[in-house]
Amino acid sequence: MKKIPFLLLAFCLLAACEKTPTPAAADAPISADTVVAKVGPVSITQQQLDNRLAVLSKEDQDFAKTSVGRRNFINLLVREQLIALDAKDEGIDQTDVYLTAMEDKRAQLEDIYKEYSDSLLGRLWEETLQEKGISSVTDEEIAAYYDKYPYEMTIKQIIIPDAQTADAVWRELKRSKSRWKELERQYSKAPEQSKGKEITFMPGEFIPELEVIAANSPTGSVQGFVKTAQGFHIIMKTREKRLSLKEAAPRIRTILENQKIDAALNALQNKYKVVIYEQDE
Repeated sequence: MKKIPFLLLAFCLLAACEKTPTPAAADAPISADTVVAKVGPVSITQQQLDNRLAVLSKEDQDFAKTSVGRRNFINLLVREQLIALDAKDEGIDQTDVYLTAMEDKRAQLEDIYKEYSDSLLGRLWEETLQEKGISSVTDEEIAAYYDKYPYEMTIKQIIIPDAQTADAVWRELKRSKSRWKELERQYSKAPEQSKGKEITFMPGEFIPELEVIAANSPTGSVQGFVKTAQGFHIIMKTREKRLSLKEAAPRIRTILENQKIDAALNALQNKYKVVIYEQDE
């Protein structure tokens, strides 16, 4: 069944709207400020029309380019303004329901604006570090890093909140690695997206404490338990693979860039006072 554009469906409801000649000459250019309709004291401009069309599907946008579709969509905007004007005349915009909802939305939009602002500043700050050469990485630096760390490791882990349980689980796994899945299901508090999955990384891409343990462990061994901010980790190293320089280079570049950014951030703590308040666990 062929889809009928949304605007065409609405046209049937709005066809009875009063049609008046456009005040502009037929051949006058249409700009963003061109008024396409008036509803009482409210003017609807071409810019408002374009903004609303931009969020429609391509099918509806194509239909809106026709004379019928354009008229239809203008009628939709007129309908919205009719409702808004009468709602205000009825005092709906002064009710507790309306005011509370608008205040909640305003706070939500402020949070979105703040999050976007911080994200944009962060991206531009990192671009500035690149332009100044502070975080740029040379091929020589990549080659030197590769000479030291030409491999990636794969592990699986169980994360347990308390040391006593972690010790008991680790001892049981030392006796019988075959119980890994069973004990993982029973005790691990790892994030759901990573629970039961293997993690592959090069040195510099993962948690430093676990990287050191994995790098110094034979494949197939169970090691633990190591404390991080996430809890107590028990790990099993499942694989280690040597990479070619071509495979490793993009990853090493990212590792070194992040290290330089971290160094810049650490230096900023001498410029801006940082105080972190933590409650005792």
